[in-house]
Amino acid sequence: MSEQKELLTTNRKALTINLDPLVYGTFAEIGAGQEVARMFFQAGGASGTVAKTISAYDMTFSDAIYGKAPRYVSRERLSLMLDHEYDLLLERLAAQRGNRTRFFVFADTVATRNFQGSNEAHGWMGVRFQTEPEGPPSEILLHVRMWDRENILQQQALGIIGVNVLYGAFNYRDDPRRFIDSLLDNLSTERIEVDMLRFSGPAFTGVDNRLMALHLVECGLTNAVMFSPAGEMLQPPRPCTRRPFWSSAGASGRSPWSISTCSGARKPSSSASRRWPARRSSC
Repeated sequence: MSEQKELLTTNRKALTINLDPLVYGTFAEIGAGQEVARMFFQAGGASGTVAKTISAYDMTFSDAIYGKAPRYVSRERLSLMLDHEYDLLLERLAAQRGNRTRFFVFADTVATRNFQGSNEAHGWMGVRFQTEPEGPPSEILLHVRMWDRENILQQQALGIIGVNVLYGAFNYRDDPRRFIDSLLDNLSTERIEVDMLRFSGPAFTGVDNRLMALHLVECGLTNAVMFSPAGEMLQPPRPCTRRPFWSSAGASGRSPWSISTCSGARKPSSSASRRWPARRSSC
């Protein structure tokens, strides 16, 4: 097995980050447990990467730490988590090691399948990171939906894609398309959908988020992407009984929206394997 192939395994990706003496930061995870942090602890050498892990699972605790947000699992909650943990990281460690460390905060707030199996399994995750010591931060945000039928498998999938996000932030930031292609390393579209992705900060100057969202569709990561009339990717729609599908009308300019309404959506196949292409032939 070549070195490149080894780097694409989840464990190898986590270990590579753990062994990088410049990378150090916080994992803040709400909803499914500390699935991403667990991957780094299991890989070994996590003391070189993990400054802190936290899971403010209770809503009252979460509000007390991060402030109130409209919903528990939301983009607003994720942004509050990134803001708080990144500021705290710099406050406590910048003087001690800021000149030799690229700080990061990885955060997610998710809802995996509940005990009754009656909820939508989805979540927001993101990473705020420095590309050089004492440099300004950049950020990657994404929204995921989990299709595994069992809670434990959804948690596992979250851990894997979280590692892919953090590894990609430090290794593929110069090539956002490759970053997108790597999101499903060791996963499949039968397990995870990424229907919102946003790059921001100095590491992504010149990156067109609209084109990157369309690349999600090209790679089979989603068929539902939503934009505002100004071209800004928006929060995915609230769940409906039938899955929305991506429409090229928005991309061609005939409509300010690039997502259909629930009333016009196609009914998904009863087989999870038919939701998305089995392979990403275009990537």
